[in-house]
Amino acid sequence: MPAVSDHTPYSYREDAAVPDFTAGDAVCVMDAKCSLCARGARWIARQDKRQEFAIIPMQSDVGAALLVHYGMSPSDPTSWLYLENGFAFSSLDAVVRTGQRLGGIWRALAVFNLLPRRAQDAMYQIIARNRYRFFGEADICALPDPDVQKRLLK
Repeated sequence: MPAVSDHTPYSYREDAAVPDFTAGDAVCVMDAKCSLCARGARWIARQDKRQEFAIIPMQSDVGAALLVHYGMSPSDPTSWLYLENGFAFSSLDAVVRTGQRLGGIWRALAVFNLLPRRAQDAMYQIIARNRYRFFGEADICALPDPDVQKRLLK
């Protein structure tokens, strides 16, 4: 699976525009206002038995800076970033990598890799651009789920 760019691992640490933050080796930057993303945050929190994942809202200073560092826009509805061991992934690559890291049945998300890249990207774009219309809005930061809250870096 390709990374978002050819950045070296943990290149964001050398970028003065990215505020310092402490997180493990599995970091998701997602839209804190999206109901689908809120469901994704709950899914990660429930499945992350090793408690490896951190979730950063793209609306936060850190989230926005990370997206910009990797050539993405914090205002673009298709922006979803997953950092694993310092490497960045987006789109369905991020979803599949998240499933691989969570393990178990979630490894089956790799089935998306059987689709041609253009089909993967098109499917992701349709869902991402219409996520508010399809799934509504929510506030990840206001979720009462304690498992989500302890992973949230604001």
